[in-house]
Amino acid sequence: MSSSRPKLRGVLPVFQTPYHADETLDLGTLEKEIEWLYDHGADGIVMAMVSEVLRLSSEEREVLAEAACGFGRARGVVVISVGAESTRLAERFAKHAEACGADAVMAIPPVSVGIGENELVGYYTRILQSVRVPVIVQDASGYVGKPMPIEMQARLLAEFGPDRVLYKPEASPIGPKLSELRDATEGRAGVFEGTGGMALVDSFHRGIVGTMPGADLIRAIVPLWLALHADNTAKADRIHGPLAALISMQTSLDAFLAVEKHLLVRQSVFKNTIVRGPVGFRLDEETRREVDRLFDRLMDAAG
Repeated sequence: MSSSRPKLRGVLPVFQTPYHADETLDLGTLEKEIEWLYDHGADGIVMAMVSEVLRLSSEEREVLAEAACGFGRARGVVVISVGAESTRLAERFAKHAEACGADAVMAIPPVSVGIGENELVGYYTRILQSVRVPVIVQDASGYVGKPMPIEMQARLLAEFGPDRVLYKPEASPIGPKLSELRDATEGRAGVFEGTGGMALVDSFHRGIVGTMPGADLIRAIVPLWLALHADNTAKADRIHGPLAALISMQTSLDAFLAVEKHLLVRQSVFKNTIVRGPVGFRLDEETRREVDRLFDRLMDAAG
């Protein structure tokens, strides 16, 4: 990453992918979404799981990555998710993202099979060796079914250094695991909070460098991040209460997508709530009312 580029830190929301009625990519709305995120204080953008990368073709992933870099790099950093079911494909996505101008790539492990520590090290090593930009190791435990060993993650940093290896831990319990990773890397690990903001207050005090929430809550996450930096505990607590309640309703990838796209439509960013199916969760009317109630509370708290 060039020294002239912004650093990988702060609030880096994961954008949602908008579609036309026929489920093709709506790049016009994507550009609007990214501009809206920056207008509300984002330090960069991320293309990742709630961008529906696993439901896109390889060609569509590359089109989306190109668009994200094109729309996003002028105002902040761009991180592109490159995780795949084969190391070869992950390398392809990583090289493509770097060529498009991504400031970093992020990789989940393969999700269709549980692999051992040596295979994980080999997977991430090949991604790291294929590019020069930093690689964010995403411990996507909710998708994989088991957490990555802390020792394995620390091995990568020891070999490649903290400028090349960063982390987005998602294994439970979030707080203790984060501290364990921090301690195993002697405090050198750059760690992003990855619970959508639900664990942001606790994670902040454990030394994270940033957070990667969903795009829909940017108007609350940025004020919360700033309040934490200003040691404004009262404001942070006021925002965090309804934020945590809202995120707790999102218990799966499809639940995150349904709620986030609903709230993006409500905020006049998206034209529709289309999610590529099949999906395992849809908003019923009562859930939608509760989401709206909590969102109203959150906006009042964020002020």
